Amino acid sequence: MTVERLPQSFPGRLPVRQILCLLPLALVVVVAVQHRSVLVEGFGQLASAKWPWLLTAVAATCLTWVAAAVTRQGALVQRLPRRRLLATQFAAGAANHLLPTGLGASAVNLRFMTVCGVPLARSSSALALYLLAESVARVGLLLALLIAFPDALRVGGLLPDGAVGPLLLAVGGAVLLAVVVLLLVRRVRTAVSSFLRTALGEARSVHTRPVRALALWGGSFSFPVFQAAGLAAVGQALGLPVPPLHIAVAYLAATVAVALVPTPGGIGSVEAALIIALVAAGGPAAAATGVVLAYRIITVWLPLLPGALTLGALVRLKMI
Repeated sequence: MTVERLPQSFPGRLPVRQILCLLPLALVVVVAVQHRSVLVEGFGQLASAKWPWLLTAVAATCLTWVAAAVTRQGALVQRLPRRRLLATQFAAGAANHLLPTGLGASAVNLRFMTVCGVPLARSSSALALYLLAESVARVGLLLALLIAFPDALRVGGLLPDGAVGPLLLAVGGAVLLAVVVLLLVRRVRTAVSSFLRTALGEARSVHTRPVRALALWGGSFSFPVFQAAGLAAVGQALGLPVPPLHIAVAYLAATVAVALVPTPGGIGSVEAALIIALVAAGGPAAAATGVVLAYRIITVWLPLLPGALTLGALVRLKMI
């Protein structure tokens, strides 16, 4: 008795790669349905805004992808294809809004570098260097602006009463746990030591090349500047009575704080943090809410569908 084999692609069976191409679109639909009230209110705010300022916000948002691509290249000695790198940052933005903060973009960029022939150890080191440079630049800009404009934020209003103690305890506990694991688990200690050696070697190689170092740090500082400029432009479009530089301080403070909250793309947590920060900067709560909703429409929801389509196309073309 012979058993006939079914063909590998019989009707009703989708290839794995085709499923992966459709997955980002499905996630977009799910997220949009979950936040449909926010979308309706946000588009309502855009309808009454001053369009020249909104176009400025859109231009600033587009420049963030360019800055991200420049920084990614600056973190790696090996040259990456420019157009594919830029397209990957656009797609990574969509992935970042569908997965916990930072995870989506990191996974897409790791896969992209692997396809480009970069060894996993070096691509992981480049990713770590990118995250470190971006964090240093964001915190550095925030501190510089707070020194220049000490009255930009009422810092006491950013955290609820009694929240500082538990927050410090949580951070201290996390650091202590990491130290204990490193000391007691030899396999983890060996892996971390190996990674640090590779990462430090890659960082030294990057900084021996002025063009790469300039790209790394120039892109790292430009990225939050363009993001803050987009929020300031939306504030001008909706008549928020807060100076643009104070809005920039509020944005940087909110994003630094929300980096500790692992929600998909910061959806929900970013909105809350931005509203609190804008109110602390002197904006009325209702106006601050409208500005944040409109800003998130421009930076998250409008690029989400084309970003997901780009991600699916890159997967289908085996570029990531």
